[in-house]
Amino acid sequence: MTAFPTSRTVILTGAASPRGIGRASAHYLAELGWNIGIIDVDADAAKRVAEEIALEHGVVAAGAGADVSDEAQVRAAFDELEGALPQIVALVNLAGVSSAVSYLEVTPEEWNRVMGINMNGVHYATRRAVESMVTHGVGRVVNLSSVSAQRGGGTFSKTVYSAAKAGVIGFSRSVARELGHAGITVNVISPGPIDTDIMGGTLTDERKEKMAADGVLPRIGTPLDIAAAIAYLISEDAGFVTGQTLNVDGGLYMH
Repeated sequence: MTAFPTSRTVILTGAASPRGIGRASAHYLAELGWNIGIIDVDADAAKRVAEEIALEHGVVAAGAGADVSDEAQVRAAFDELEGALPQIVALVNLAGVSSAVSYLEVTPEEWNRVMGINMNGVHYATRRAVESMVTHGVGRVVNLSSVSAQRGGGTFSKTVYSAAKAGVIGFSRSVARELGHAGITVNVISPGPIDTDIMGGTLTDERKEKMAADGVLPRIGTPLDIAAAIAYLISEDAGFVTGQTLNVDGGLYMH
């Protein structure tokens, strides 16, 4: 077994938006001593958030721009971050887009847009990250799915989104099986409704209550709920957990 390095980096995709899960998670993980790499479609924002994290938490942080649906951009961003940061031990694929388009209205463009970011982007980032991880014999990958994938929609987003997020689960299990021998774990977090802008804008209290009513807990989730789950799955202590889907959804989907 390869030792878990004390100086270690986690790369987060889609982590620059002000009210997103990614940015909250980056701060949470930096507080735990992780060095932080941020990849976002907005390169300037990625660099700003990295600066803010380095300043606030005293870790090494760097940001790079990439549209995750473009493999060449993803690989270039990783190359840039790898040159600026300690060993990459973990990757968290957070970049995603919602899609509230009903199935009979789905155009080929909409299908490809959502699949390109939510499914292909996870593959491109994972592929590049694990190429580095296998050389060190240790790695953690966490991919974000959605309760939509397991329930068949029923949230803000509909079929294309659900299909892509279900694909993420199958993809993650298979990579976990293939790369376990190399010391790499791959797991999925499946959030329920989380109070972020991807839900179609800032949520009113009324809309939050309506969403919470579907679950068994009296509230919807916060980015911190997801950050804590990520922190566990990329930790040294989670080294015997792989190929799993952790639902952080207030009991919305029990299986």
